[in-house]
Amino acid sequence: MKQAIALEVLCEGQSALLTGPAGTGKTFVLNRFIQIAKAEGKHVSVTATTGLAATHLGGTTIHAWSGIGIADQLNPGAVDYMSKTRRETIEKTDVLIIDEISMLHDYRLDMVDEICRLVRRKDEPFGGIQIVMSGDFFQLPPVNRQNGRTGGFVVSSQVWQELDPVILYLDEQFRQDDEVLLDILTAMRDDDIRRHHAEKLLERTKVEPEDADMITELHTVNIDVDTLNHARLEALDTESRSFGQFTTGSANYIETLQRSVLAPAELLLKKGALVMSVKNSPQRTYVNGSIGTVVDFEPGTDYPVVEFRSGRTVTMVPDTWELRDGDKKRASISQIPLRLAWAITVHKSQGMTLDAAKIDLRKAFVPGMGYVALSRVKNIESLYLYGINRTALAISEDALAIDGVLRDKTRRDSQRFAHLAERAEKRAAEGDKPAKVKKKAGSSGWSEKIAKMRETYPNAYKPWTNQDDATLKLEFQNGRDTKALSELLGRHEGSVTMRLQKHFGEDVVL
Repeated sequence: MKQAIALEVLCEGQSALLTGPAGTGKTFVLNRFIQIAKAEGKHVSVTATTGLAATHLGGTTIHAWSGIGIADQLNPGAVDYMSKTRRETIEKTDVLIIDEISMLHDYRLDMVDEICRLVRRKDEPFGGIQIVMSGDFFQLPPVNRQNGRTGGFVVSSQVWQELDPVILYLDEQFRQDDEVLLDILTAMRDDDIRRHHAEKLLERTKVEPEDADMITELHTVNIDVDTLNHARLEALDTESRSFGQFTTGSANYIETLQRSVLAPAELLLKKGALVMSVKNSPQRTYVNGSIGTVVDFEPGTDYPVVEFRSGRTVTMVPDTWELRDGDKKRASISQIPLRLAWAITVHKSQGMTLDAAKIDLRKAFVPGMGYVALSRVKNIESLYLYGINRTALAISEDALAIDGVLRDKTRRDSQRFAHLAERAEKRAAEGDKPAKVKKKAGSSGWSEKIAKMRETYPNAYKPWTNQDDATLKLEFQNGRDTKALSELLGRHEGSVTMRLQKHFGEDVVL
């Protein structure tokens, strides 16, 4: 199914599963639909099965949104003890997004359904909420904990059968531009890996990149990633700079959000460090997964200047991740949206597109891991392998069976909604107007902006010292408002408010 038709089906209010191979644009369609639905005044709850996936969409986990947490079954009277805020969020939700649906157990989808029916007092799937699930069953499956309740993919849930979602199976490939790699990935999805496929992959174990130090490595376990990044940074004979994160919200919410943010709490960088952007740039100067090198630190702000492989040189300024519960912000983390990129885990690479990668699949331990890793790059020539085991080439038998059913149903659903093609063409022609071209964000532009701001606020974008914090807390407790504190400290009122929220909490400082 084409992206444009899938989008129109969602805009019609249909509950659906948005699926398809890696690189077919599922997240793009999802983000576009969220934008349209919100513009129409709908209350959209954006969730995912993992915190990492949730932050990509600016949402929360489905477990937190529904209140089921990590429980394996609902306790009697669970809704009676639910907070008023959570009940109100579920009651007013028009659209519920659940991303990375492959990792959600069938029984947990039934639990979410039961919660929605009870809270909304409607005995229909999810209490009448439009449900949009997104994900690929060939990627990471649900994890069954030892001594916990076991389950499978959501297609085995009771509510799936009752809901009967429209299947939006995207089939246009926007990532891979190489027939060799695409053939291997397709063969993996068909459980039809032949000798020539394996030989093509093994050939990539004998090839070394010209500049190995500038290639991102994917490993299956965290310890290998941390060890390599630390060693490579230590080897650089340049001065290190440290960037601490800024947080708002209560400690438990911050801790939850922290597990999902790829930028570290303390970011250590040096000139020459290989880095990866971990968010999309609002100005579109880089995307999540863009690789570059730290070439300088901007005078005055000390922010890192990164030369990306796209050819752009960008001064990287802090960005913000939020943990939201419906419309309410529970916590936020502001940090430079970078991490060291000599190595990352396969799990954290999910959703990224990499220019090139050296991958170690000798320790792959779950079906789908190899598929996720190999599908991060665009072509076979940008893929380098340490090695690969049998598990890396394996796919779930359940996923294979499910895929056949989904493909059959999407063919029927495509015919059912074929009449939306005209509307899709009209939206493409009249909908999005190209944004006005803005001045490229570079070092000089950002420096000029800061210089202009400091004409009014002399300490704008300067690090907060211990003395600054002591003065801020003392004067605030003595009754000074944010305007007076802004004048006293030479900082913008918004900056003063965020700093106060860090010290006293978001609910105290509004």
